[in-house]
Amino acid sequence: MRLQTPERIVLVLGDQLSPDISSLQTANKNKDLILMAEVADEANYVPHHKKKIGFLLSAMRHFAGELSDEGWTVRYIKLDAPDNTGSLEGELERALNEVGTRSAVMTEAGEHRLIEAMSSWARNNSIHLEVLEDHRFICTHAEFREWTKDRKQLRMEYFYRDMRRKTELLMDGDKPEGGQWNFDAENRKPAKNSSLMQQPVRTETDTITNEVLELVEERFPENFGTLRPFWFAVTREGALEALDAFIEHCLPCFGDFQDAMLENQKFLFHSVLSQYINAGLLQPLEVCRKAEAAWYSGHAPLNAVEGYIRQIIGWREYVRGIYWLKMPGYTEENFFNATRELPAFYWTGETEMACMAAAIGQTRDEAYAHHIQRLMVTGNFAMLAGVDPQQVHEWYLAVYADAYEWVEAPNVIGMSQFADGGFLGSKPYAASGNYINKMSDHCRSCRYDVKQKTGPDACPFNPLYWDFLVRNEGQLRSNPRLGQTYRTWYKMSDTKRQAYLESAKAILDAM
Repeated sequence: MRLQTPERIVLVLGDQLSPDISSLQTANKNKDLILMAEVADEANYVPHHKKKIGFLLSAMRHFAGELSDEGWTVRYIKLDAPDNTGSLEGELERALNEVGTRSAVMTEAGEHRLIEAMSSWARNNSIHLEVLEDHRFICTHAEFREWTKDRKQLRMEYFYRDMRRKTELLMDGDKPEGGQWNFDAENRKPAKNSSLMQQPVRTETDTITNEVLELVEERFPENFGTLRPFWFAVTREGALEALDAFIEHCLPCFGDFQDAMLENQKFLFHSVLSQYINAGLLQPLEVCRKAEAAWYSGHAPLNAVEGYIRQIIGWREYVRGIYWLKMPGYTEENFFNATRELPAFYWTGETEMACMAAAIGQTRDEAYAHHIQRLMVTGNFAMLAGVDPQQVHEWYLAVYADAYEWVEAPNVIGMSQFADGGFLGSKPYAASGNYINKMSDHCRSCRYDVKQKTGPDACPFNPLYWDFLVRNEGQLRSNPRLGQTYRTWYKMSDTKRQAYLESAKAILDAM
């Protein structure tokens, strides 16, 4: 270390790997010490995917090296360092004691539990800990709270329009380009296997990454997921290369097929950039500006560009706002009082349901699945089966490389499981096998018959769909978007209804 007596310690977290974070923007190279630490508490609070741990530790080490090269004094604590205390609080306390200061600054953590832990520790130890807002997001906490005032329903579409106006993305004056805000109706086409589909950029591992992968293999041998081959970018340079490749090769087709699923096609036209954005290697607005430029240049159609931008400045910002508005307590919501254990095949992928096997298998291998696989396959099945939403939440938080609680919890608790009772979404995203058959080719190779509604050979989604609605009729019957569905149920014969319920019971008992 070059500094003898730093005035402050700047704590940089593992998902803050950007020189633009607020804590670094207020820091002084000649006066402040940067602290970064790999700690057991953060590695173990859920059983993270091996690739997720490898990605974050390698990206942290590369970023620390970049800061040091730029003239910062960096104190970096590796996970296997002999004096590692195992917690961020412990490493900050150790650093403060060793350098002789009681002042620290950090950009706010993205998870409520960590903010509470750090703030409580600082108060109890008389540490002056300044916590700055994270300026990587477009909408501040105060702006989101103001947006929620006097609204009976907090629907993302109206929030998204405000974000379009604020950023001026795809705007023609005060009007949206193309004359409408949302082109989602054009983005629901099933896909066919095509030579146009390109794999995401696969980055070669370097010495730092190889050391990290060896550490992960040694320290986390029982964690979920396949570690190798490891191909994530771990630097901003690599993330920018992945962004450019997406814009060039995949964005033009992204819109049409963003909801599609195909056997043996893990990525289709998706960007696979969310882990880079959420960790700080890419900035949300720079990604959106590049996508916008692709439309203005004629490279990509408006429905693709608008749909992609909506995911980032609309949905991503919206769920973050919901998270901080509803925490603490949001992750314990359980509107349907669901108590079933998460099935073991969520961890093994060993199921005869082709769509579930595909989604879980690629999650195991890549720490990635796209939004429809998460929502309409694994999420839909868990909700239909009545799985405890807390267990579903913890599974999603553990298995995906882009998962942090601020983005994952509203997507799972609110959208996927409807466990918040409709605070986030207007109705449950419940669907039978017909939806999966329409949007994928999984059903062609499945052991179950999607056209059969009941019996041992029926697609399990079919009887579970009706069983879910019947089981939760007290909570859902008054939902205006489900009135016709319940009328359909009661038009069925008693024999048909009983067959659905008996088939569902057999599936749940076997599970």
